[in-house]
Amino acid sequence: MNKVVLFLSILLMGIYSCTGDNSPKSLFNGENTDQWETQGNVAVENGIITVNNGAALVLKKGNYSDFILKVKARTVGNGKGFIAFHTDNAADGYRVALNNDLESAEWWTKTGSLLSVRNLAKSTVKTDEWFDMDIQVEGKAITISVNGNPVVEYIEPTAPYRTAEHSSKLLSSGKFAIQSSEGTIEIESIEVTPLKTNPDIAQQQLLAIDETTDHIIKLHQDNFPVLDYHVHLKGITADEAAKQSRKYGINYALAPNCGIGFPITNDEEVIEYIKEMEGQPFIQAMQGEGREWPQTFSAEVREKFDYVFTDALTFTDTKGRRTRLWIPEEVYIENEQEYMDLIVQKIVDVMQEPMDVYVNPNFLPDVMNDRYDEFWTEERMDKVIKALVETDKVLEINNRYEIPNKAFILKAKEAGLKFTFGTNNGDGDFGKLEYCIRMKEECGITAEDMYKPNMTI
Repeated sequence: MNKVVLFLSILLMGIYSCTGDNSPKSLFNGENTDQWETQGNVAVENGIITVNNGAALVLKKGNYSDFILKVKARTVGNGKGFIAFHTDNAADGYRVALNNDLESAEWWTKTGSLLSVRNLAKSTVKTDEWFDMDIQVEGKAITISVNGNPVVEYIEPTAPYRTAEHSSKLLSSGKFAIQSSEGTIEIESIEVTPLKTNPDIAQQQLLAIDETTDHIIKLHQDNFPVLDYHVHLKGITADEAAKQSRKYGINYALAPNCGIGFPITNDEEVIEYIKEMEGQPFIQAMQGEGREWPQTFSAEVREKFDYVFTDALTFTDTKGRRTRLWIPEEVYIENEQEYMDLIVQKIVDVMQEPMDVYVNPNFLPDVMNDRYDEFWTEERMDKVIKALVETDKVLEINNRYEIPNKAFILKAKEAGLKFTFGTNNGDGDFGKLEYCIRMKEECGITAEDMYKPNMTI
């Protein structure tokens, strides 16, 4: 072998020994946690690591930047915690949630959440059941999958928005950590594969969202539930909606239109729909249409949804005519003030229906909408809010129609009502909750003011 070849061989061997290979490496041999520094109540039994009540494991050696981390885990009962990466301890770095607790007050940080950056309101796995989680970092791209299905796809932009509290949640390099924040987490296997790919970071960041102007990342950083409670699969498929959700960081509650003359017309079709949606990353809501929907669908079937909502846009007027307020040809106005009183009374009547959320609130027909504040007097607002309070209903702030107005929202908040943010899209463009976020800021709405869906999984 000539000297040049020998020198290159030695050099390459040196580089290889420093960087290591890219084959999978087990970080748990099923017998002990020797590769980890343990803190608190950590035990190994029958090939399972049990992490209890604030305990943590921090990898002793390694400095990983790009990698695929594969973990098989389960939460026990109300147990919850996280996996941290690019950290030197469990206190910094990015965190990925392990949380399937449906009773948790902080219901919007479920398993797979990239905490404070892409929080997930829906868990696709149940507590006490084993699941596979893959965390992949490649350049500036972070992908998180649960049981093989992507739940987070985040690209860190050139100028990430981070509050002081979350300033360490930035891509760098480091070790892994696993911590229980409450109860018990169990780990069956942990495996890491270093990645040697060289992604075009500049090209990746062209696809990133500009967080200097994005209000959604600010909600995540403030630990505020980022959920559009009212979207439909109109002009978009479930897969496309899921991809859009991952891109923008907005969780979606899908709502089929249920009623006579709508896509779902009976109990059997509801059951078929729910079955089709199993495993999807969406909260499931039901929109009751018309005034017949409580009789059209049984209580047992309605309870298969995480919540039910309806509006007061459809009713029978004083002369027995069917009215749909959004269709000008079905709006029969002889005296505007009397018609406004009729609308208010129909809203109050709707509060007696077995729904959770009142949506498209205080909608007015086109011929009256330009005088919205004039028609919605203090007396009329108070009458509707009293009905909402007495029947324990939730108020939607609607992004599409930008209703109700600020005065009504402030009154509702003072009365102690809970809120949802909803789009009611007419096509595949869901928007980004612009009006809802503006009302949140102007009216001082907090996470505690938001409605918690009655989720089952």
